[in-house]
Amino acid sequence: MISVNLLINFAAGCPGGGLLGFPTWYKYLPPMYVDGICSPQLNSLSAVWLIAAAIIEILLRVAALVAVAFVIYGGFQLITSQGDPNKTAQARSTIINALVGLAVAILSGVIIGFIAGRIS
Repeated sequence: MISVNLLINFAAGCPGGGLLGFPTWYKYLPPMYVDGICSPQLNSLSAVWLIAAAIIEILLRVAALVAVAFVIYGGFQLITSQGDPNKTAQARSTIINALVGLAVAILSGVIIGFIAGRIS
């Protein structure tokens, strides 16, 4: 069985960022240096909430990327509608809904960051 400390030391690189600019799961946890290795501190109940906040932030960033993809898809629909009013209306609806989703994802990410900053 792999020890928890080994997993934490393997996963933690406190100063660094995540893959493709996504935050890491330990973003809001305070660092603890043991033998020169930076590990996140997992010593309180608030650590669970901070990890949950980081995971929610990761998911919100994925949702924002999906919303941007739907804006691009809606633009493609608009370009290929060839003046058909039904297709044009559907494309505009796709773009508007994607922009609303993008705004919600960004606003939610800001709120999560604010709350997690207050907990830690």
